[in-house]
Amino acid sequence: MEGIKMDTVKPLAMVALLEDLPARGLVRGQVGTVVELLAPGVFEVEFSDNLGHTYASLALNADQLMVLHHEAATAT
Repeated sequence: MEGIKMDTVKPLAMVALLEDLPARGLVRGQVGTVVELLAPGVFEVEFSDNLGHTYASLALNADQLMVLHHEAATAT
């Protein structure tokens, strides 16, 4: 499974989790928002409900994430 490239992630990017994290109550496919670059390839990601209440915030490695796109994109 291949995660994201570090240089493709920008603040406020929407990402999906690529693996279950049962200790944090998160499952593969949950959508979060990148809020900060903590170190090369490590991002603070916030997971919120439909009302905007954060239910998890944690550091994740690039290989645990997939960037979501909301407009047409060309595959490379």
